[in-house]
Amino acid sequence: MSGPPIRRPGGATAFVVRLDEAHHYRVETDGAGTVHVVARIGPLCHSVAERTVPPGPLTLRIDVTTDVTLPPSVTDPKAVAPPGLRIGGPDTLHLGYETAGGDFEVLAALDGRYLTTEVAGGFTGRVVGMYATRGSAAFDWFGLRPAA
Repeated sequence: MSGPPIRRPGGATAFVVRLDEAHHYRVETDGAGTVHVVARIGPLCHSVAERTVPPGPLTLRIDVTTDVTLPPSVTDPKAVAPPGLRIGGPDTLHLGYETAGGDFEVLAALDGRYLTTEVAGGFTGRVVGMYATRGSAAFDWFGLRPAA
């Protein structure tokens, strides 16, 4: 998922993957040239990474990867499961921004299990969003791409 290029004239903006108000990960700009990754899991809310970035438009990005594993009933390490017997393993959310050259600068890789209904309750699952936490911001676009 790519967040929008954000014009940062003094506003604080974020791109977030959220289960609810108490369970979300976000990558945000503070309007002063710094990008932060914030993890909120229940009562814990912590800035896990930050980086100074050059002024100008900025593309925030979150990539989600999932490991595919064999079911626990398969104990042979050389076993190859037939199609349909593989299960999805835990997912990892990589939060950061795109550089001017288009490279993905990952600031944090966070465990996706903390943003699940099994951990936090509820029934709706994850949502993705953009928002301004202070001042104003202009979001140019939002993109969602399948893994390559």
